[in-house]
Amino acid sequence: MSILSKGVQPDEQVLSDEEIRAGVREVLYKNMISGRKAGFNYHYTKPSPGTYPFQYFWDTCFHVFTLTALGEVDMAKKHLHSLFEMQRPDGFVGHMSYWKRLWPAPFTDLLQLRPRDVLQLYKPHMSALIQPPVAAQAVLRIYQHSQDFSFVKQLLPKLRKYYKWLAQNRDFEGEGLLSIITPFESGMDWKASYDPLLKYSKGKAGPLLFWKVLQVDAHNFLKGYNLPRIYKSNKFVVKDAAFNTIYAQNLEAMAALCRIAGEGDGGHFMELAKQTERSILRYMYEEEDAAFYDLYGPHFKKLRVRTGTIFFPVVLKSVPDEVCRRVLERHLLQKDGFHVPFPVPSLAVDEPAFNPNGSLYIWRGPTWVVFNWFLQGYLLEKGYQQEAQELLNSVKRLISKSGFREYYDPFTGEGHGAEEFTWSGLVVDMINRQRNGFENG
Repeated sequence: MSILSKGVQPDEQVLSDEEIRAGVREVLYKNMISGRKAGFNYHYTKPSPGTYPFQYFWDTCFHVFTLTALGEVDMAKKHLHSLFEMQRPDGFVGHMSYWKRLWPAPFTDLLQLRPRDVLQLYKPHMSALIQPPVAAQAVLRIYQHSQDFSFVKQLLPKLRKYYKWLAQNRDFEGEGLLSIITPFESGMDWKASYDPLLKYSKGKAGPLLFWKVLQVDAHNFLKGYNLPRIYKSNKFVVKDAAFNTIYAQNLEAMAALCRIAGEGDGGHFMELAKQTERSILRYMYEEEDAAFYDLYGPHFKKLRVRTGTIFFPVVLKSVPDEVCRRVLERHLLQKDGFHVPFPVPSLAVDEPAFNPNGSLYIWRGPTWVVFNWFLQGYLLEKGYQQEAQELLNSVKRLISKSGFREYYDPFTGEGHGAEEFTWSGLVVDMINRQRNGFENG
C-alpha cells in the first residue's frame, strides 16, 4: 500500500534535514514576542508575522512540539507559562490572548469577546472561545524531553482546572463529547462539514458563507457567551471529530502527568478519556462510509462531509484495529478522495466545496502540514513505516518547493496563505519521530 502516487521527481531539489531545521529555527525566532503588560509576563511565537500576530492556544502547543524537537526546551516552557498567564479562576483559557490590543485583528473578532471585555481592548484579555485542548500533551512532551518534575508540578494545577472547566461547561449531554459553539473553535475555521448546519449549499465558499458564520458569532455575543442559553438555542452546537479526538488524547496525557506528579486523580482522567473514546466510536463512526463524522445538535446527527478529520480517531487506542485499517485503506491509502500528490488534503477532492487554491475560506481543500504530523505518529506506531515516511517526504517537498507557508495546493505543492508560517515547522518533529521511532505523547 502506498499513499503517494509519485515520489520525488528528477527536477526537484529537496532540502536536507539540517537545512530544514535551520529554517524552522529561523522562522520561530523571527516570530517570537515577549514582554510585560499590566502585571502579566508573556512570551509566545506568532504563527506568522502579519496574518496571525497574537498568541493562539493550539498554535502555542504546536510550537512546544517544534521547540522541543529543536532542543529548545526552556523556550517551550516559557510559551506554556504565557499561555496560562491569564487563566480565569474557573479554569477557562481563551483561544486567543491579546496582550496589548485587539487591532490589527478583523473588527468581527470583537464578537468573539465577552461583552465586558469589549470595554478593555487596550488591557490584556482573552477571547471567549476555546480551541482544541492540546495543552496536556504539550506539558507531557516537555517532561519527556527534560524530566523536569518541578515544571509538571507548576502546570498541573492549571491544567486540572482547565480540563475540569471543559468537562463541566462543554460536555452538555454528559456523554464525554465536547461541543464547540462556533466554527472558529475547531481551529479549522471554514471547515466544509459545517456547511449543512449553516444552511450553506453553494459548495465552494463565498461571501454568503462569511455572513452565515458571522451570524453565529453575533448570536453567541448577544447571548453574553452564556453557555446554557447558547446550547438551548442550538444555533451551532457541534461535536467535532478532531476536537474530541484531541480531547481524549489529552485526558490520557493528564492521567500520565498525575502519575508523574504522584497525585491520585489520574484514574479519574483515564475514565473520562475512555468515556470520550467510547462515544466517538459509538456516535461518530459510520461503517458504511468507513469514516468518523462531526456531529451536531443534542441528538448527535452526523455531518456527512469527508473532511481530513475523518481519519483522526484512528489514533485512539480503544478504536478497534479493524476499524482503523478500514478507514485508512479506504480513504488514505486508496483513491477515494484523499489520494493526491501532496497529502493530506483538508477536504476530499470530490466534495462540492473542494477548492485547492488560496482563499479567505481556509480548510476547504489545501494540504496543511498538521494533518501529516498528526497521522505520521499513528502510522509509525502501527508499523506503517513506508506510509509514515511518505507523509514526511511530502512535507519536505512542500517546504523545499514553496517555503514555510500556511497551506499548500495538494496537486502542485504551491504555497498559499500566510508566509513564514510556524505550523510547517512541525516537520522537525516528524523528522525526529521517523528517525527515532514513535514515542507516546
